[in-house]
Amino acid sequence: MKYTDIDKAMRAYETSLDQCIDADVYLVARLDGRGFTRLTKELLPLERPFDVRFRDAMIHTVERTMQCGFRIIYGYTQSDEISLLFAPGESTFNRKVRKLTSILAGEASAQFSLQIGVPAVFDCRLIPLPDERRVVDYFRWRAEDASRNALNAWCYWTLRKEGASVQQATQALTGLSVQAKRDLLKDRTIIADEVPAWQRYGTGLYYEAVTRTGTNPFTGQSTTADRTTLRREGELPVGTAYSDFIRDIVREKTVTTVT
Repeated sequence: MKYTDIDKAMRAYETSLDQCIDADVYLVARLDGRGFTRLTKELLPLERPFDVRFRDAMIHTVERTMQCGFRIIYGYTQSDEISLLFAPGESTFNRKVRKLTSILAGEASAQFSLQIGVPAVFDCRLIPLPDERRVVDYFRWRAEDASRNALNAWCYWTLRKEGASVQQATQALTGLSVQAKRDLLKDRTIIADEVPAWQRYGTGLYYEAVTRTGTNPFTGQSTTADRTTLRREGELPVGTAYSDFIRDIVREKTVTTVT
């Protein structure tokens, strides 16, 4: 068989399961740590319930995946997950599922492993969303999930540090309402609403227009230059303010600051 014939035949098999996401829908990629329970409990000496080094490695991973060849306008991370919002109309690789998922999962896995110092793997799924409202709902959902996870983590590790076993701490929290968990912490002088915001709501990254002022070294005249920087936000707004925040990003309304 000629090379051109077998090449054509094999490429047909190779692309037979290709799927592309419609260009008219919004697109989010979510990356989740694979096997991170063992990673965080057995391989890494982490602070409990939250570890700054782990957080910083996740934020760095978000930064790198936002700059790996796709136009991504918002990145969000909480716990061991990352959500990436593609710019409306972004069509690199024609939104081919296998290309987007493999590149993003590979990039995140490599970057996080380098940061944390042990091998780590992320999986990736693509989430098509029909309109702006659902984009806002998606990120509100993930922020609410972060809030619930934070409350559970603080309760669980507070009990563990008091001497409870894994089973005892788990049983003590089973069936408790949100208010009961908050009361459990309050009885130990821990106010749920006062733990760091990044633990309760996650961290967001978005592009910000910055106007920098300076002086021309040759003429001595004042000058300005416009730059776009990637900003980390560890104190995200909540409730309807967060909805407005996400909506502005979707509409690509960048914030301009002067420095």
